[in-house]
Amino acid sequence: MLEMRPDCERCGTDLPAFMGGAFICSFECTFCADCADALDECCPNCGGELLDRPTRPKAMLDKHPGSSVRKFQP
Repeated sequence: MLEMRPDCERCGTDLPAFMGGAFICSFECTFCADCADALDECCPNCGGELLDRPTRPKAMLDKHPGSSVRKFQP
């Protein structure tokens, strides 16, 4: 199951698990759409491809919540 990280690692934008607009690599590094575009859809951490992260339906978030650990480091 995906960790569903709550923020963009580059700019800190909130990325709730139930909303679209998040991009991840195979290691689940997470970026907003603007940062993914600026990075040319290439993860700066591992060099992997950034792809659309699927959303998690709100009904499933009660049983399987997304992570609350923020990764953004200003």
